[in-house]
Amino acid sequence: MSKRSSLASPPARFLLPAFVVLALGGCQTTSLEDVTGALGVGGKPEAAATADAKPDIKPDMDGLRERYRARPSDPAIALDYGKALRETGQRAQAVAVMEQAVLAHPSNKALLAGYGRALADNGNFQQAFDVLSRAHTPEDPDWHILSAQGAALDQLGRNEEAQQYYASALKIVPDEPQVLSNLGLSYMLQNNLPRAEDTMRRAYRRNPADSRVRGNLALVLGLEGKQAEAETIVKADLPPDQAAAKVTALRQLLSKKQQQQAEK
Repeated sequence: MSKRSSLASPPARFLLPAFVVLALGGCQTTSLEDVTGALGVGGKPEAAATADAKPDIKPDMDGLRERYRARPSDPAIALDYGKALRETGQRAQAVAVMEQAVLAHPSNKALLAGYGRALADNGNFQQAFDVLSRAHTPEDPDWHILSAQGAALDQLGRNEEAQQYYASALKIVPDEPQVLSNLGLSYMLQNNLPRAEDTMRRAYRRNPADSRVRGNLALVLGLEGKQAEAETIVKADLPPDQAAAKVTALRQLLSKKQQQQAEK
């Protein structure tokens, strides 16, 4: 079982979030994340299904940093601080904090999951997959982690394995839009666009308010040449300025994809 984006496939590289992804990372004007939001490699799975209406709440970094310095061995504080570092794009620092926490508490499943996500955010996909494998057991599976493992494997180019992990996650949470969205991206990376579209539409029907799901569906539709529908979906319910920015990012992504295909 495995991941969701194939760094092994050159034409797809620019499409992949560094997770998030993904995942569940930061955004650039022409990155996938700018269109879809942070997908997180499973990467921020805890946030991947939030609706657009929720405002972004920035973490109190100064307060968290002081709490961590005062009690660096407290697993709950380390987890909160590591998550905040990830959310503010401080990926290497997040890995360092979570690594130290796991060394002190090697059996703490929550810390292992947080460490795995931090590694994935930082581009350490194989290590992320290995750590996430320690974060749950077959007797007590966690669909968030299964989806994150799939995303990490996709980043390694092992799409068929990734799809097995998504299938396992969907057995626990049938039609969960976050997992379906990751699965749809996995099919897209195999250039199976009809199946990717079908899967993305299932995710969209389940949660049309999720900008990530909308963005991923729009991306697949755009790759299929359904540009008008893609643009309508990506700018749904957005203020005009944000909608224009999303459409521009989508067009730039698709243009890059076409250029890469022409160069093959």
